[in-house]
Amino acid sequence: MAIAVRNLTKYYGREKAIDDISFDVKSGEILGFLGPNGAGKTTTMKIITCYMPPSSGTVDVEGYDIFDHALEVRKKIGYLPELNPLYLDMNVIEYLDYSARLHGMKNSGLKGRMREMVDACGLSDVRHKDIGELSKGYRQRVGLAQAMIHDPDVLILDEPTSGLDPNQIVEIRNLIKKLGRAKTVILSTHILSEVQATCDRVIIINEGKIVADGTPEKLQQDFRGAETISLQLKTKAGNVMTDVFPKLKGLAQVENVQYGGEEKEAHRFTVHTAKGSDLREQLFRQAVAEGWVLLEMSRKSTSLEEVFHKLTTAEPVKQ
Repeated sequence: MAIAVRNLTKYYGREKAIDDISFDVKSGEILGFLGPNGAGKTTTMKIITCYMPPSSGTVDVEGYDIFDHALEVRKKIGYLPELNPLYLDMNVIEYLDYSARLHGMKNSGLKGRMREMVDACGLSDVRHKDIGELSKGYRQRVGLAQAMIHDPDVLILDEPTSGLDPNQIVEIRNLIKKLGRAKTVILSTHILSEVQATCDRVIIINEGKIVADGTPEKLQQDFRGAETISLQLKTKAGNVMTDVFPKLKGLAQVENVQYGGEEKEAHRFTVHTAKGSDLREQLFRQAVAEGWVLLEMSRKSTSLEEVFHKLTTAEPVKQ
């Protein structure tokens, strides 16, 4: 196990930021660590990286305890904080050289490693520029390069794509997925589509407690509500509201049907079905039996955004 978090609790004065949380992260796993602002994500990451101590509980990183072997833990971890601290008067190469030497890297192999990070993070065009002259997106790339410069076993990335444009986000996403083949990654982000595309597993934390833990697919399945199927079909029926609508509504597991209007002789319907049911095959067979021409059929599943909303709002979760 790359990371083992046990009964972690953190108080800021009387306020409890983390409330007795425990979880494991396997070697080579990319974990999405999600939650609303103030949920305890950044506090947990700071404790794992030995930036601050917990009030109680402990963390092991690659077999090293954060209390007894803090220096060894720091060697094992590359950390990109939410507020990326950089020396703005250094240029990119100077800063990466400085960061590498802080980690004890020597001249042998240092220049080659710096070239790797410059290429991997897309910094070639700005490598000799002062960091203070760079855009927020490029500064974020510099922060990611310093987190990886010493080739750590574990990467802790707090909002790594913040400030990046869509093309840069795709590049960093691909880089994280590539790194995940050989490293353990904990990734915090508010871009849930990135979690879906990048992470093997998701933990959602709310008010200092873990409220969900599983693959994105499993969470979507566990918190799935009523299904929605959109249909577009042609029919020779004289009146769709009397000849088609009742036949759709009369199917087993159909809870409601909405008519969406006519477009170029085709009619749109939205079919709401019971939770956990998939009526696409039944709808297809009904269309064949009735002689309807089925132009479109699409099923809307519960998104990770909907799961996140259900678990992190005051509204009770309906399952």
